[in-house]
Amino acid sequence: MGLRDFSFAGAAGDPAELKAEKFAIFLVAICCCIAGCIWAAMYYALFGPGLTPLLPLVFVLAVGVSLVVAHVTGNHRIAAYSQIVGIIALTAVVQWHVGGIFDSGFVMAWAFCGPIVALMYFSVRESAFWLVLYLVCIAITGAFDDQFAVDRLVIADETRTLFFLMNVGFSSVVVFVFASFFVQGMRREREESNRLLLNILPEKTARQLKSKGGTIAERHDHVSILFADIVNFTAYARERQPEEIVQTLNRIFTMFDRLVDEEGLEKIKTIGDAYMVAGGLSERCEDHPRRMASLALDMMASMEGLQRDGAPFMLRIGLHIGPAIAGVIGKTKFAYDLWGDAVNAASRMESTGVDGRIQVSEAFRQSVGDGFAFEERGGVEIKGRGRMHTYFLTGRA
Repeated sequence: MGLRDFSFAGAAGDPAELKAEKFAIFLVAICCCIAGCIWAAMYYALFGPGLTPLLPLVFVLAVGVSLVVAHVTGNHRIAAYSQIVGIIALTAVVQWHVGGIFDSGFVMAWAFCGPIVALMYFSVRESAFWLVLYLVCIAITGAFDDQFAVDRLVIADETRTLFFLMNVGFSSVVVFVFASFFVQGMRREREESNRLLLNILPEKTARQLKSKGGTIAERHDHVSILFADIVNFTAYARERQPEEIVQTLNRIFTMFDRLVDEEGLEKIKTIGDAYMVAGGLSERCEDHPRRMASLALDMMASMEGLQRDGAPFMLRIGLHIGPAIAGVIGKTKFAYDLWGDAVNAASRMESTGVDGRIQVSEAFRQSVGDGFAFEERGGVEIKGRGRMHTYFLTGRA
C-alpha cells in the first residue's frame, strides 16, 4: 500500500475534501516530529544532556501519541491541537530556558507556525485564539527577557548567529509554504467558481453578475433560437433503469454541448429530453443564424450516427429568429433563461415539426441567406400566432 492509499483517522463515508485535510494533518505532524528530532540532536551536540535537548523530544512524543489517538478514535483534530499547542508552547519554553530572545536566536519565530497551522484546519474565529496565545508568549518574552537571561546557557556568538539564521530562515520558509498553500487553494477555488459560472451563464452576463450583482436583464433584438427534442425517448426511458437513462442522455447532450461550443453559440438549458440553444447574445457572434443552421444539421447528423449504432431515437428540431429578453432569475440555483414571443415561436417550430427533420420559420430562412438548402413546407397553424409559413432545412448548398 502506497502513501497515497493510507487513510489517517479515516471513517466510512469521508468526503474527498475531509480525507485530504486529515492526510495534510498527518503529513504536517510527521514533519514536526522530524524537525523536533533534528533540533533535539542539535541541542544535544551543543549543550549535552539536559532539559534543552529533552524539550523537542517531549514535543515529538506528544505529537506521536496524538497521531495514534487521533487515528484510533477517528478524530483528526486531536493531532491538529497537539501540533499547534506543541509548536507554540515548546518554542516559548525553549527560548525562556536557553536565555531569552538573543541567546536562543529567537526560536519563538517557529511559534507563529501555530496560528498558521490552525488556519489550515479551523475557522478564523477558532484560529484567533491561537494567535492570541502566541502574542501572549511574545509579550511574556518581551516583559521578562532580562530575567530569562540571568540563568542563560553559555552560547558562543557564532552559535547564536547560527540559531538566528536557522530559526528565522526555516520558519520563514515554512510560513511561506503555508501561505502559498492558501493562495493556491484560493486561486483554484476562484478558477473553479469562474468555470462553473461560465458553464451556467454567457461570459458577458457572468462578468455583470460578479461586478454588479442585482437583477441581470438584457433585451436582444436579433436572437437565433433552437429547440431540439429527442423523439421516442420517453418510451425508451420506461423500459430502462435510472442509471442507463441518465448515461444515455448525458452521452447525447455532451455530444450536443461540443457542437454548440464549436459554433460559438450558447446552450441555454435542457428540459427533460429537450435541448435549447441561442445565438446572438454576444457581440462576437454576428453570423449566428448561419452558425445555428450549421449546428442543427450537425446535431441531426450526430443523431443519425447513433441510430446506425442501434439507438432507437430520432431528433426533431425547430428554429426561429427574433427579439428576446435574456436574464438571470432566482437567488439559489439561479438560472439563465430567455423570454419572449420569439422563444415561443421557436418552441412551436419544434413541436409542430416532423420527426427527423429541421423546421424553420420564414424569418429564420431569410436571415440565413445563401449557403443552405431549404424545402418549403407551407403554412402551419401555430398556437398564439396563427398560420406561419415554414420550411425544412435540408442541408448545406
